[in-house]
Amino acid sequence: MTGFEEVLALGDDALIAAQRLAQWSARAHEMEEDVALSNIALDQLGAARLLLTYAGELEGAGRDEDALAYLREDREFRNLLLAELPNGDFAVTIAKLLFLSAYQRDRYRQLAGGSDEQLAGIGGKAVKESTYHLEHAALWTLRLGDGTDESHARMQSAVDEIWPYTYEPFEDNDLRPGWLATVEPVLAEATLTRPADGGWAPGGGRAGRHTEHLSYLLAELQVLHRAHAGASW
Repeated sequence: MTGFEEVLALGDDALIAAQRLAQWSARAHEMEEDVALSNIALDQLGAARLLLTYAGELEGAGRDEDALAYLREDREFRNLLLAELPNGDFAVTIAKLLFLSAYQRDRYRQLAGGSDEQLAGIGGKAVKESTYHLEHAALWTLRLGDGTDESHARMQSAVDEIWPYTYEPFEDNDLRPGWLATVEPVLAEATLTRPADGGWAPGGGRAGRHTEHLSYLLAELQVLHRAHAGASW
């Protein structure tokens, strides 16, 4: 059975990813993509709500989804570093979405096939959404990687920048071979070079050791709730 810490971590991944993607609202390069990224952010938020609600139930300390989202400090969050990294340019956002959604899809598949009925229900819903997120990111990776010289260079730079953060999700599970089987063909078709293994591999998010970027993101995420503690609307 999946315990509190693991459910919390998955919920934090989705919450922080949602907040990052929401920062693209009204800023994307075309209206259709503005809507697409906003919808993906809403999908992530929906998964976060379900996971954090269940995490609170497993913890049994009386904390609901709002308390877990708004009343924890950065050291108490368990999200992957990959989720909290700044959006960068559009290519960086797409690289992050490709790598994170490939991981989330496989992890949600595990939950959907597990013995915990509540998690199976959450996973079954979330795997459909993360499959769409993955497809969307893959299409843009192909479009940018196999596009102009500049778009190719930007997409390759983004893959190189984000790749070191793709080791952390697999420190405690055996999903990386399946993840590689998903992302490597996309990179190859996009004429992008897959970075070599064995280099710098930052981690610590699952243990609450984060980049400075998370503190700024949480300040934006939590300010209203903290400013009006206990208020109802």
